[in-house]
Amino acid sequence: MSAAHQFNPDRPHPDRWIRVLPEGLYVEPGGFHIDPVRPVERAVVTHGHSDHARPGNRHVLATPGTLAIMRQRMGEGVGGSLQALEYGETLRIGDVDVRLVPAGHVLGSAQVVLEHAGSRVVVSGDYKRRFDRTCAPFEPVPCDVFVTEATFGLPVFRHPPDLGEVGKLLHSMALFPERSHVVGVYALGKCQRLITLLRAAGYDRPIWLHGALEPLCRLYRDWGVELGELRPATVAAKEDLKGALVLAPPAAVADRWARRLADPVVAVASGWMRVRQRARQRGVELPLVISDHADWDELCQTLEDVGAPEVWVTHGREEALVHYATSRGIRARALALIGFEDEDSEGLSGGEAS
Repeated sequence: MSAAHQFNPDRPHPDRWIRVLPEGLYVEPGGFHIDPVRPVERAVVTHGHSDHARPGNRHVLATPGTLAIMRQRMGEGVGGSLQALEYGETLRIGDVDVRLVPAGHVLGSAQVVLEHAGSRVVVSGDYKRRFDRTCAPFEPVPCDVFVTEATFGLPVFRHPPDLGEVGKLLHSMALFPERSHVVGVYALGKCQRLITLLRAAGYDRPIWLHGALEPLCRLYRDWGVELGELRPATVAAKEDLKGALVLAPPAAVADRWARRLADPVVAVASGWMRVRQRARQRGVELPLVISDHADWDELCQTLEDVGAPEVWVTHGREEALVHYATSRGIRARALALIGFEDEDSEGLSGGEAS
């Protein structure tokens, strides 16, 4: 480990100025919370998924992209005063320098870099390490303490190549040209990413959207993300959807909304589709393992890339990653944060988390 990243005993250790409270992670010398789970005076928000961006905070700091998503999803309930901080800019809040850097999760997603009393802490929020045309890529930041998510923090979770999974979908469409293919996708991030993966694979036909997916697709387009031709599926005739590709929230693919489709092949795009039992339980004929979170290998690589001598692990499978970090000579512990859901909570049971 680099000597530059060893703690100076004269500095206050970060666990003396970052605390876990019922509202979430609290940065005491700055007087703000990061992704609070209930309304607070000051909130720094990592991204727009509803388990991280909640309404009612009096002051909100986030990237311009995240604030746009929050306004679109929450309307007037988004919060009191909203302050945008561009990637790479530094803002002094109390006795803490705050900087936001890309997390590669969804549009506007950010890691929070905190500098106080000579120590640097990075709070990752949700992140992935793979190329994504819809958002800025994850940027490793050397630090003293790295606070990492661990949604897929087990060795069994090794996501296959994204274009290979898209290839499975296109192959099925070629095999069954008379059947609709309906893919369950989360409204924020997964929907737009799957569309760009399909376009990159050469699929240039119209893609039909459930009405719940349309507003965020419009927002992504406003932010310069090219999605090709999209059409509303909700008002389409059943004949128009024969042989078509339809995207819908995962909860919709199993309800009566999907009955308008022509003998549909049901697919879901999620990292949890690695667990075949989940796919079978939900009647998913074509599971697509496409995730907006880092898998096991990417989590482990990220610990190496940031070079932190200490890691705090949260909202996920903490124990395995804590064990891995300890085996690499990194001090590690699990944080008892509550109120954060994994990908399953939105896509596979109808909520709106990551």
